[in-house]
Amino acid sequence: MSRKKNIHFEISERKILLRIIDICVVILGLYLLQTCMSYDYLAVTKDNIGYLVVLAIYITVFGTIFEIYDLQKSSKLDVTFRNIVLTVSTTVLFYLLTPVLTPFLPEQRLQIIYFYLCMIAMIFVWRWIYITFISTPRFYKKVLLVGEISNIENIIKPLNQSDPNYKIVGFINSETEVESPIKFKGLKEFESADLLQVIRDEKISEILVASYNSETITSEIYHDLISLLDQGFIIREYTQVYEEITYRVPIQFVGKDFYKYFPFSRSNQNTLYLFFQRAFDILFSIIGLIFGCCILPFIVLGNFIANKGPLFYFQERVGQNGELFQIVKLRSMIVNAETGGAKWAQKNDVRITKFGMFLRRSRLDEIPQFVNVLKGDMSIIGPRPERPFFVNELSRIIPFYETRHIVKPGLTGWAQVNTRYGSSVDDSLTKLQYDLYYIKHRSVFLDINIVVKTLSTILYYRGQ
Repeated sequence: MSRKKNIHFEISERKILLRIIDICVVILGLYLLQTCMSYDYLAVTKDNIGYLVVLAIYITVFGTIFEIYDLQKSSKLDVTFRNIVLTVSTTVLFYLLTPVLTPFLPEQRLQIIYFYLCMIAMIFVWRWIYITFISTPRFYKKVLLVGEISNIENIIKPLNQSDPNYKIVGFINSETEVESPIKFKGLKEFESADLLQVIRDEKISEILVASYNSETITSEIYHDLISLLDQGFIIREYTQVYEEITYRVPIQFVGKDFYKYFPFSRSNQNTLYLFFQRAFDILFSIIGLIFGCCILPFIVLGNFIANKGPLFYFQERVGQNGELFQIVKLRSMIVNAETGGAKWAQKNDVRITKFGMFLRRSRLDEIPQFVNVLKGDMSIIGPRPERPFFVNELSRIIPFYETRHIVKPGLTGWAQVNTRYGSSVDDSLTKLQYDLYYIKHRSVFLDINIVVKTLSTILYYRGQ
């Protein structure tokens, strides 16, 4: 079947596109600035290539921290403008404060204002073009879902939330007809006999197969899929797409062939990676504890006025390979908060004091855990350590829950920077999906990504 290939940018392609063109438009703006005005602070010349590279690095790093490369936020003009201003403001500040890496300040300080406004204007104009012309339905990837109706809602919701440009236009029930079929009203349903015609009419560019058991797929659909595959049509399996788009491992769809989904990262056994990770843990923990000592008088004062009780609290947590250890944190709840037994922490939990909320949101309550990192109970990056009571409860309900214990727990992690505080079994399932993704793809680059996202969490005051 001949078909016209529609233009669609994958998630990684869009993020690369945003980064590259952000840098290009800034350089273009500086070139126009030096051409049209008496501007020479950072001219686009061969002599300034090193300075331009530093500027590009600063834009990329601070753009990541202030989330101008988050595709959900990049599709909203007001949010984009705010994040651009924050990114450029921080970039210019650091650029001016690192004279060893950047040019000396100009004699005419007004040129710094031109430099600052030029960057904001050029990036904003480009992002307006992106939102208006690229982040539009014409660039959607139109997808047809083939699967079991009972799975559909759990399939389309996370994909739509993670990538609005991945558009599932309808579905075909892959199961044999039954007397009392289940109906799903949230998505258009097509007849299985019309599969090939639907692809033509709807300009489908990809088929997504989502089925717990491939044996349930009718022979009619099976032969049509084989025919499409022979013609080079893109047919993908749901768990592969789910992991690629959401950065989570969909354990709820993993069956007896679970070993296919957990080819864990070589970094988990890589001696060199583990050595550098431990060195980073020690160095960062020492810096963190020094910082903690510097602000300790203010925390003691705040605790004395607003918390009225012990400054620290100790709690048993489950570590690597299921071993128990004592975690230490700054107390953020009222004294004897769990006299009635262990409870999930809730949003706006009444047990959390006002000063404790500040400690949580700013992540300052985590500072004492650098002691746990130095002792080797924890790492800077890894799944958050849970209490034995909740581990026992969740491991009975959620499959593969204890798999998260094959690496050291961490102060921050992939789940912490991507989702909210776990306050239910469903939240814990989502967190586990992120944790398993980290264990599966663990690497230096993913660790750096987590560190940068953690800075975003702190700066935007999102800790819980």
